[in-house]
Amino acid sequence: MNTLAQEMSDSNRILTIALFMVMVLVTIGITIQGGRTTRTATDFHSGGRGFSAWQNGFAVAGDYVSAASFLGIAGTIALYGYDGFLYSIGFLVAWLVALLLVAESLRNSGRFTVADALSYRMKQRPVRTAAAVSTLSVSIFYLLAQMVGTGALVTLLLGIKEGETFLGMDSGAAKVAGIVVTGLLMVAYVAFGGMKGTTWVQIFQACVKIGLAFVLAILVLAEYNFNLSTLLGDAAQASGQGAAFLEPGLRYGTEVAGDSLQTLWNKLDLISLGLALVLGTAGLPHVLIRFYTTPDGKTARKSVNWAIGLIGMFYLLTLVLGFGAAAMVGQEAIIAENPAGNSAAPQLSQVIGENLAGSTGGAIMLALIASAAFAAILSVVAGLIIACSSSLAHDLYNGVFKRGKASGHEEVIFAKFAAVGVGAIAVVIAVFAQDLNVAFLVALAFAVAASANLPTLLFSLFWKRFNTAGAVAGIYGGLISSIGLVIFSPTFSSTPTSLLGEGVDIAWFPLSNPGLVSIPLGLICAVVGTLMSSESNPTRFASMQVRALTGAGAEKASTH
Repeated sequence: MNTLAQEMSDSNRILTIALFMVMVLVTIGITIQGGRTTRTATDFHSGGRGFSAWQNGFAVAGDYVSAASFLGIAGTIALYGYDGFLYSIGFLVAWLVALLLVAESLRNSGRFTVADALSYRMKQRPVRTAAAVSTLSVSIFYLLAQMVGTGALVTLLLGIKEGETFLGMDSGAAKVAGIVVTGLLMVAYVAFGGMKGTTWVQIFQACVKIGLAFVLAILVLAEYNFNLSTLLGDAAQASGQGAAFLEPGLRYGTEVAGDSLQTLWNKLDLISLGLALVLGTAGLPHVLIRFYTTPDGKTARKSVNWAIGLIGMFYLLTLVLGFGAAAMVGQEAIIAENPAGNSAAPQLSQVIGENLAGSTGGAIMLALIASAAFAAILSVVAGLIIACSSSLAHDLYNGVFKRGKASGHEEVIFAKFAAVGVGAIAVVIAVFAQDLNVAFLVALAFAVAASANLPTLLFSLFWKRFNTAGAVAGIYGGLISSIGLVIFSPTFSSTPTSLLGEGVDIAWFPLSNPGLVSIPLGLICAVVGTLMSSESNPTRFASMQVRALTGAGAEKASTH
């Protein structure tokens, strides 16, 4: 089968760009409309708390389903079968933690950022500073991975290979252009639309992503007369792995013949990854702030139910797309286009389109999937930018430097400038890091969120003895341990796919994901820090419990 680059004519590329521009124009219009009704800090940070359960559920899905999910998971399933679907399971199961432990209580705390819930019954400045550092760390790690992925996605979907040009751009210039355009758009969404504009953009883009994935999955199933068993059988046969393709062990927890120690590390690494995915979601700042956009805790909980349904449906669709790509495209063609498998869904869409309407149908389907992938990137980076700008404005500027005395107008102005600054920094770093393997940053973001944010958040909501020293120790302990362990892991050095390559070897920590160690360390630091301090405020904790369970007093406390 020809590669995408060979099949991608200039007219097809223009079609892809045209569909992308239509999506951009629609989202800019949504942003402008949202900006017209953004007047207060509550409007900017939490969308005026006026979004219904289904609206926030769609926005959460748009915020959570990234290009890594849309392209990466489908590709991983296409290459590794059953093991690829483990990522989907981890991402989905994670929402049960958010539903049962976090969503309603966090919303009822009635604030704008994660730091509000953490600092309510503690000393404001040290806790807000620590929470802001953690928020920025998680968001920047996640953001850089998305931005660098943007550049690679642009050249992949436009079919620009080394030595080729399109509209005067070679592959390097196209990557830079993709990063810059994405940066400009995400800053515009946040600075001009605030949370209102961003939320409606995410709702629209969730419909685009899930809708197009649904259409493509239906077309794949139609090729097999909606017989999933036949599809799986053909995928297994085409993979060259036979029945092993449908069983665990091809990528995660693999058994190494004659090396029981490495086999053990591989299995522990799978557990570590699962812990980070399941527990990290409920600690991601850009996900948590979405709960503040609903009018009450009950609506926040219902919105998580909507999100679980939408995200669950999407990941079931990736199962069809991944196995469909394995059966209809073939692993050899997928790897030839992109060794990581990120081209599997676009290649599948092209094959399906060609089966329906020749080369024109293939071009149209490829362009549609390209627009869905861009939608995935734009919605996620917008959520990350608003999380960063809200934390910088509300936690650091107002909470730490102004000691809570800044007006709502001042806070919003600072947040808009912060969005521009964070966006500019992300673009510059992503341009220089575009040739590096930064795939580990997504897993690191989840590990930091699970190690630093979630334990302190749960202790703050449910442990009476918890205090300022415990919160600060837990956040910094989880943050430092997770980042430190990754630096000394195989994802950073000693392997051909590591960040520094196999020429540098500082990897004494055997696990690729630090969650199995850093999450307990974060918990231990929070507990030890708490017990070493005599600070206690039972009255404030009682007030916090009433607020978390009922929402009483939250609205008054969160408005300016």
